[in-house]
Amino acid sequence: MMNQDSRAPHASHYAKLAAILLPILLMPLCVTGQEKSHVTSEQVTHAIQELEKLAQTQIHENALPGVAIAVVFQDKTIYAKGFGVRDVNTKAPINADTVFQLASLSKSIGSTLVAELVGDGKITWDSKLSVLDPTFEMFDPWVTREITIRDMYAHRSGLPAHAGDLLEDLEFTRGEILHRLRYQHPDSSFRSHYAYTNFGMTEGGIAAAKAYGLLWEDAAAQKLYKPLGMTSTSSRYADFVTRPNKAMGHVLVDGKWVQKFKRDPDTESPAGGVSSSVNDLTKWMRLQLANGKFEGKQIVNEKALAETHHPQILTGFNPFTGLPGFYGLGWNVSYDQGGRLRLNHSGAFALGAATYANLVPAEQLGIVVLTNAYPVGIAEALGTTFLDTALYGMPTHDWLAIFKQVFSDPAAIGTVPGFDYSKPPASPAAALKNSAYVGRYTNDYFGDISILEKDGELAIVQGPKSKTFPMKHYDRDTFTYETAGENAVGRSGITFIIGPDGKANQVVVENLNVRGEGTFKRAEK
Repeated sequence: MMNQDSRAPHASHYAKLAAILLPILLMPLCVTGQEKSHVTSEQVTHAIQELEKLAQTQIHENALPGVAIAVVFQDKTIYAKGFGVRDVNTKAPINADTVFQLASLSKSIGSTLVAELVGDGKITWDSKLSVLDPTFEMFDPWVTREITIRDMYAHRSGLPAHAGDLLEDLEFTRGEILHRLRYQHPDSSFRSHYAYTNFGMTEGGIAAAKAYGLLWEDAAAQKLYKPLGMTSTSSRYADFVTRPNKAMGHVLVDGKWVQKFKRDPDTESPAGGVSSSVNDLTKWMRLQLANGKFEGKQIVNEKALAETHHPQILTGFNPFTGLPGFYGLGWNVSYDQGGRLRLNHSGAFALGAATYANLVPAEQLGIVVLTNAYPVGIAEALGTTFLDTALYGMPTHDWLAIFKQVFSDPAAIGTVPGFDYSKPPASPAAALKNSAYVGRYTNDYFGDISILEKDGELAIVQGPKSKTFPMKHYDRDTFTYETAGENAVGRSGITFIIGPDGKANQVVVENLNVRGEGTFKRAEK
């Protein structure tokens, strides 16, 4: 979350643009004719030296509170180090064992787990969710019958980008969110377009684990983390909270990094709930680069894991090289001009986390970057600059400038600011009496809201935990309130539609109306 008062208004199409632009910019950029068949240890050592200087500069310039970085090469961890502090209040230092929340880097780890489950033989990537989890439904009954684990892990389900995320902000449970996806109108035809969805992937993971009678979190621990010896890694938020050596999330407030929010991602654990250290993640990267093997033992079936690295759906075209980019199964997938497979993924919590991993399997080279700051593009810039330097001897672009520019738009992480309510209207019209607005309003997707009057002022009550927010009059039948949660947009509008009896019969909550589904109808008494 940025300092909300500093945000300029954006239209919803910017979110779609950023969702397309970020995966494209994460594609490899290459210099024609400079590719070499194999990277040498000297090249990697030089790249690490440059990486360390760059990381130290970012900390020195207070560009972020802390970062941890690890590099693997030829099945060995050759670098793992922390910079900066875990918490700006305690000033405790970060090291290679500091545990960070991984946000959407959890998707790549989760797809590794599903590959392990596929390899065990009870399911395939093309197993239908209607068989594995008959309680789950999509808006279209035909899609409900046909949709598979693969569809959800490739973000090609037809669900709109970030479907379900606002329900998470309202503090619905995982089960309630997945149930309500049946009311979510599709944004595209089934399997026709890429649209990044945390809760579509969450359902795919939950269904895969259910085939083995396991909760997702237990499956991750038993089938992946324990065999790899990832003792500081978990898919449960409670485990992160109890870690003594953990990095707290930070946001910028008036130009200063502040530890202000807690982010519990348990509802979307398969898509965003992993916490880990760079030392642990080197084991996972080594397994990825060794086709499912770790320390000579086949942990994950090679064929099932290879499926995660294959292109499943087009995401866009690299603006510098014109090469296509794809989403695989939990990975951004592309190929450089030398024909090498490139795998990467970012993670971001607006409440204070940004992460990045990038692998070049042909070179047996990988990097992971974990930060404890609102996403500003530094994790991606450090990782991309390192790989450019290792592969080509120098960065092909000023990645810090490029990624900072991309992340300066909140739409890059799925947040869609609406109308700017910081400026009052020139001649505001008076509101009706409070009694015209008070009442309960209902919506299939978001559930019920209530408008209450207390001490002469109105308030809106949202979600299953009855979160209450004071309302402030703006103009005639429009009020505002301060939004909260991962997708908060500062002040947002609440506009009432008045019926013939002089009372509101509908209300539109703007921040919930990104896709036209934020209209609530007055409930019958």
